[in-house]
Amino acid sequence: MIKGSEIRHAEHLVDHLFVDRWSPRAMSGEEIPADQLLSLFEAARWAPSSMNNQPWRMLYASRSSNHWQLFFNLLVDSNKVWCANAAVLVVVVSKTTFANGKPCRTHSYDSGAAWMSLALQGSMLGLVVHGMQGFDYERARTGLNIPDDFQVEAMAAIGLPGDPANLPEVLQAREIPSERRPLGQTIFEGPFTL
Repeated sequence: MIKGSEIRHAEHLVDHLFVDRWSPRAMSGEEIPADQLLSLFEAARWAPSSMNNQPWRMLYASRSSNHWQLFFNLLVDSNKVWCANAAVLVVVVSKTTFANGKPCRTHSYDSGAAWMSLALQGSMLGLVVHGMQGFDYERARTGLNIPDDFQVEAMAAIGLPGDPANLPEVLQAREIPSERRPLGQTIFEGPFTL
């Protein structure tokens, strides 16, 4: 347990894994070995969920697959600039109901836990894992044949680290870990406080 790391500093003791994880954009364009990619999805598989419902599904395209262009074309132009060097693009969706058809109110919450597990495993392996909302949600739904009882949650780019100098200048300036607001502005004992 540490209170800080070489990158950021926590207010309280926490494992460096949480503090060191961040979302760079610079990727090399190289393929990720299949065993490493499957390791990320395996970590997501073990995330907690309400009543063990496991509502998350992760659709992906490797850059060498026939699906790459379909996934890449979902991105907004500003994300295409840096995602062009990703090895894998992932779309996270969540099933909004339980197997019995009743609504699952925690489908997004549970899928977020799976996404975080994937992101942390990627960080442990030294990979770039960058989640985003900068893509066309409706085109993802139709283009990827996502059923009506699933919600499109987010997209992620995964790759091997690359040289930040290969990014456009405006993105090079942002290629540093961001800080977090103080814990006292996030947690409240009792009712919500602004």
